[in-house]
Amino acid sequence: MLASRTAARSFLSRSVQRAGATRTMASIDPYADYGKSVFTGRVADEYLKKHGSSGDILKDPSWTKTHSDTVAKAVLDWAVDRGANTYCHWFQPMAASGVRHGMTGQVQNMMMKFNRSTNDVEFDFDGKMLTMGETDGSSYPNGGLRATHQAGGYLALDTSSPIFLRGDTVFIPSAFVSYYGAALDEKTPLLRSNAALSKHGKRLLAHLGLDIGDREVVSNIGLEQEFFLVPRDQYYRRPDLQMSGRTIIGRDAPAGQEMCGHYMAPPSLSNPALACMQEMQDECWRLGIPLKTRHREVAPNQYEFAPLYGYNTTQVDQNLMVMQIIEEVAARHGLAALLQEKPFNDVNGSGKHNNWSIATEDGIMMLHPSKINTATGNPLAFAVIMSAIVAAVNEHGDLMRMSIASPGNDFRLGACEAPPAIVSTYLGDDITFYLSHFKDGKGEGEYVPATKMLDLGTNEVLPFEVPAEDRNRTSPFPYGGARFEFRAVGSAQNVSMVNTVLNTIVAEKFAEFADAIDAGKDVHDLARETLNENWRVIFNGDNYDEEVQQELTDRGIWRIDSGVEAIAQLTAQKNVDLFQKMKVLTKEECESRQHILHDHYTGTVDIEAKCMIDMINQHIIPSVKAAGVGPLSDLQASVDTLKVAIADIHNVESSYKKAQLSRVLRLETMIDIRAFCDAAEEVCPANLWTLATYKELLFLDSHTAVAPENETTFYDE
Repeated sequence: MLASRTAARSFLSRSVQRAGATRTMASIDPYADYGKSVFTGRVADEYLKKHGSSGDILKDPSWTKTHSDTVAKAVLDWAVDRGANTYCHWFQPMAASGVRHGMTGQVQNMMMKFNRSTNDVEFDFDGKMLTMGETDGSSYPNGGLRATHQAGGYLALDTSSPIFLRGDTVFIPSAFVSYYGAALDEKTPLLRSNAALSKHGKRLLAHLGLDIGDREVVSNIGLEQEFFLVPRDQYYRRPDLQMSGRTIIGRDAPAGQEMCGHYMAPPSLSNPALACMQEMQDECWRLGIPLKTRHREVAPNQYEFAPLYGYNTTQVDQNLMVMQIIEEVAARHGLAALLQEKPFNDVNGSGKHNNWSIATEDGIMMLHPSKINTATGNPLAFAVIMSAIVAAVNEHGDLMRMSIASPGNDFRLGACEAPPAIVSTYLGDDITFYLSHFKDGKGEGEYVPATKMLDLGTNEVLPFEVPAEDRNRTSPFPYGGARFEFRAVGSAQNVSMVNTVLNTIVAEKFAEFADAIDAGKDVHDLARETLNENWRVIFNGDNYDEEVQQELTDRGIWRIDSGVEAIAQLTAQKNVDLFQKMKVLTKEECESRQHILHDHYTGTVDIEAKCMIDMINQHIIPSVKAAGVGPLSDLQASVDTLKVAIADIHNVESSYKKAQLSRVLRLETMIDIRAFCDAAEEVCPANLWTLATYKELLFLDSHTAVAPENETTFYDE
């Protein structure tokens, strides 16, 4: 394994070159190119002014009808100045997690043509090319939304997420639909849910005393991306990691995370991880992605990036690009990035904590007590909004569980690394006490978050202020001060469905509140009744405790341990009614997504099972035979067991039934077979074991050789 110290030197030298020989104190000059590859703000304004307009026109989505040619000319000028000559409509097919690099679709077209008369090259890019596209949608998952002979896929520019540029290509974030307008992507339902949240959020705010007029209510998110970095030469010795993203077999190393030696440990300069992460950040900042935080995570070789929060569609788009950049940059440093939720057994898996908040378009945070109460002039506005959200979680916890039912989360939820599959919410004792008194009519005052002072009893560290509430990492959906953190989301997911669900269930409650108030109901009485009816979903304790889990189950809180069964809730009548009422998904779109998600689960397990067969036949059995030790007969019988199970799944017609059988194969049969494989590894001499071990994969700090002689070539050089 080679440590890329030259990569680190190259990264630093580029920064120095951008800065020049001298600089003023805290100069921003070295970072002047950051954000120049995004067509928004000052960049867009500069180029639009050259064509008689300004960046202000981009604030109104109608520019796609009224000023598309002007914007196209400005985009073309910007692209050429940045060295680009190609464009694509960039979209998000369904069921891409774990199987599609970058998790997006695109067809790249040059912004040029030959003049038929002179054969000279000319630029060729206008408003129609910018705003619309058409492609063959026949090979994308559609779940029955179109017939085989109806192959058209139609792309329309999404004005909520800025156009950006990488390399020689301009990327145009787009929605992807069928000829009849059915959503074939992840983005379209999220955009619809944004509209529902805004419509009914504005109605409720007006009843609380704040009329925001033409401004919108928006959903902001911040996504914490966890991942593993492993030596690439060892990665190539693991067919399961290459094909499925996780180790299907593998004996634990002598050390894991039990000594807590990795979490937020200093990144070592003796291995390539730090230089790799620096380059990832640099490339992201150039794309206008504010990847602000980096640190080591709990498991060996596990890391995390976290950006500043932003508008949900932009954040989703940027997170998809972050994941792609992580994978691509890792390879340049002799590493492989693993984004799957549970790549290794018996150490923590990876999540993508989805920090969700709502606000007015101009920044009034609706989950911030003092700001929303002040803006509305209503001291109980925060209590009313919180009561609606509590009701949404209690009623639609099944949909929240469905939204995180990725294949990798099978091994992660409830394993003392992620919350269990029981959907409660943590508010903290302070807010819970306040809302308890509010619902019981014992108090009418405004909620004022408390703080407390910590005095360490030292002269050197003075007393300092901390929030009244501690963090609760065991809760699926804790309140964290102006936001809720959906902690159970999987690291490999496109979080569009997660946020579609959050927006939609809250929009429904806002609509119900507004309807009741329109009919004469007192808003504060409504909030009290709602809290009393849904109080059971609030839990501030340890969700990892098995006795507590039983208590929550007995309360009637949504608990769906199986991801396959959680997916099936998408077509429960109450959920179909919800999505149709909020105009987010039709009945047919709900059915198609359920079908696609079940097929995605089955396909994932199919790949894993076939990998296991190959690894047993091509690696483990030969090693056992060469060593003359190990459970040879059990391994040989296991291959037949796997083949029969795969055949049984293929012979079933129903996608739901296929997924159910696949879950049994994965969580029962394959786990039993893994025990034989790991037993063989335990006794087989190291020189005869041909697969990379956990010891070789998980400890970069102790598996690093000298730096390469040649400088690394970076993406932008």
